[in-house]
Amino acid sequence: MRSALAPGVWFLRTFSRDSWFRGFILLLTFFIYTCYHMSRKPISVVKSRLHQNCSELIKPTNDSHSINDTTWCDWAPFDRNNYKELLGAVDNAFLVAYAIGMFISGIFGERLPLRYYLSAGMLLSGLFTSLFGLGYFWNIHMLWYFVLIQICNGLVQTTGWPSVVTCVGNWFGKGKRGLIMGIWNSHTSVGNILGSLIAGVWVNEQWGLSFVVPGIITAAMGVLTFLFLIEYPEDVDCTPPQHHASGGLEENQDPEDLGNSPKESSLESAARGSKEPSAQPAAISFLGALRIPGVVEFSLCLLFAKLVSYTFLYWLPLYIFNVAHFSAKQAGDLSTLFDVGGIIGGIMAGLISDYTNGRATTCCVMLILAAPMMFLYNSVGQKGITNSVVMLIICGALVNGPYALITTAVSADLGTHQSLKGNAKALSTVTAIIDGTGSIGAALGPLLAGLISPTGWNNVFYMLISADILACLLLCRLVYKEILAWKSFLNRDRGYKEI
Repeated sequence: MRSALAPGVWFLRTFSRDSWFRGFILLLTFFIYTCYHMSRKPISVVKSRLHQNCSELIKPTNDSHSINDTTWCDWAPFDRNNYKELLGAVDNAFLVAYAIGMFISGIFGERLPLRYYLSAGMLLSGLFTSLFGLGYFWNIHMLWYFVLIQICNGLVQTTGWPSVVTCVGNWFGKGKRGLIMGIWNSHTSVGNILGSLIAGVWVNEQWGLSFVVPGIITAAMGVLTFLFLIEYPEDVDCTPPQHHASGGLEENQDPEDLGNSPKESSLESAARGSKEPSAQPAAISFLGALRIPGVVEFSLCLLFAKLVSYTFLYWLPLYIFNVAHFSAKQAGDLSTLFDVGGIIGGIMAGLISDYTNGRATTCCVMLILAAPMMFLYNSVGQKGITNSVVMLIICGALVNGPYALITTAVSADLGTHQSLKGNAKALSTVTAIIDGTGSIGAALGPLLAGLISPTGWNNVFYMLISADILACLLLCRLVYKEILAWKSFLNRDRGYKEI
């Protein structure tokens, strides 16, 4: 006679073999991109250590600087008066290289095995992140070294995003894409939080370790990726996902219509992934991907949305350090609340857009709310720790919510758009175009912040608010189409009830 199963074992048996593999891939890709973002964050925390107010510090007895040297505690070449411009140049070296490389990376991502491509990218990213930190131990004070390392790191980091989105797309079919990808996309904020906390441990002592440790973790994750990543369900005899429902409203809709039916769940998650030779379509061209309805609008919107997000990513700890007068570690720790808000905002955006089937409208509303919140944060956000905590979380949710939605669910929607007639090869290219265009904004934001901040932090926030408004305006046509789609659906639904 068999004894009753333990509750935990009973729970484990409720999931099929396919479900376990899908969950494993979702978790593995989550950790992969968490490491990518973790390795980008330390520079924003270490900035306040590279140039600080030396008059507030006690000079060591064995220091070789002269008594009148007011920059004895700074790290050359960032000990000059134009240190903000120099730090902006270091940021921009990474971000410009990332933006340029992203357009090429998607093309390679469609044509190379993702396991090798991702593994190599992570190993090289870990190497270049560590090399930046080793500049401290090797006593390097040449600007070109840090700029060159950032350029190389920016290029190899482009292997990450198109690859993980394509891999997830190969495994997941129709379902609640916005919610699933909203939760999954929290890897961006989790990586930023981990990067800030890890960098904060060593920032006041040996700041080089703030880069070396994340670099080692990223490289180790690259080894795990090589050992365990599964590109297609068919590779382990799992059932491939269903990407398009047959029949019904979906077949009769205009390919130009991004609005779709509000009752359609809109999880068209990516590549068909079939390994049969007869089912392998040709990879889409760059111009062909641009012709997909909505790609241009969402790409340009992401340019300005990412400009705002990455300015916070790279300059928020220094802003808190200068304005609120916290220590470098405290400023880094407090800045993680912006990413906590980003996790909440990404999930909310995905959930709301799934329910309303209005991707553009959801983004537009959040962008509209973000503008006054950024103004309020700059005005009253530093007047008390409570104000700062609450407003950082709210700003993070409203700024990163649209960014997260566009780079995940929207990219996957457009990469499997009906106008492609089942050609799943578009996903990596579409993802690279959207994120690559956004990365241009990510490069411009920190650069402009470095140039504008000497004139006052108020002007930096005015720049961010202007970019936020422009991002919102670029979605007006798509919002209008979604409203028309809702009206059409309501009229059709009313007609069915009358029948």
